[in-house]
Amino acid sequence: MRKMVPDPPHSLDSTQALQDTLVQSSEYVLCALFVARQSVQLKPTAPSSIVMQAVIHEMEAVQGLVESALMQLQMQAHLPAEPRTLH
Repeated sequence: MRKMVPDPPHSLDSTQALQDTLVQSSEYVLCALFVARQSVQLKPTAPSSIVMQAVIHEMEAVQGLVESALMQLQMQAHLPAEPRTLH
């Protein structure tokens, strides 16, 4: 008998996918910080410099949160799995 519904495509473990997403997010944040810092260095007296400094401050906070989430996820991966009942 043929299957009516095909098997779903093979996907990564959800923890691994989340970790990959956090690493990629961290890289984007680093790039954004670099661009904002370069903008401030090139024109430190421009009116937009104050806004860029605020952006840098906020992106540094985001970077800290992403790194914290990544560390928590990595620590969870190293903890032994909780025993589960089969009923």
